[in-house]
Amino acid sequence: MIHLYQARDAILGFVDLGGWVVALIIALSVLSGAVVLWKLWQFYRAGVGRHAPLMAALAASDAGQPTRAIALAEAAPSHLGSVLALALQATDARDRLYSYAETPLARLEGGFRLLDAVAQTAPLLGLFGTVLGMIDAFRAMQEAGQNVDPSVLAGGIWVALMTTAAGLAVAMPLSAILSWLESRMAGERRMAEALIEGALRPGLTVPQAESHARSGLAHA
Repeated sequence: MIHLYQARDAILGFVDLGGWVVALIIALSVLSGAVVLWKLWQFYRAGVGRHAPLMAALAASDAGQPTRAIALAEAAPSHLGSVLALALQATDARDRLYSYAETPLARLEGGFRLLDAVAQTAPLLGLFGTVLGMIDAFRAMQEAGQNVDPSVLAGGIWVALMTTAAGLAVAMPLSAILSWLESRMAGERRMAEALIEGALRPGLTVPQAESHARSGLAHA
């Protein structure tokens, strides 16, 4: 409990030094952190990256066991299981299957724009705070005239630069996390395309299915 009070006091002191700009950057960091945790939980619930059961269902379909393939697809922990199960029962409904698969994919990508906006805005807010702080520091120096204290000026400058550091401290890890999340979704989209093409064209390997999926999307 003592550590929580110390952390609170440190944050309040940080806000007192940096002003409203630092307070806004901290608020954005809390918001983006909550979104990141929500996305991780959502990815886990949706089974993002759990492709082994899907490949087993596709292999069963290639082996001429459609009933077992559908059962495996429906029991798969991935959100793509229902897409594969529907594709295994469809004869030729490629466009409709792609539209059906896009709905959960778009849902999983929800919040990406917010994270991207925070990653781009935080450094700009920090720079804005630095400019405001430098203006105040040089104005104080002008008002002091010949009696200016260099230590006071240096203190004002480092406090001003602190806002830029705060903005970068939020933006850099958030950009890396967003890139990782986007790469996972890109993999899910490629897998969805491969599963649809593999179900509609039994006997295709996954690389071949992905090739057909890309050509199908190019003509769409």
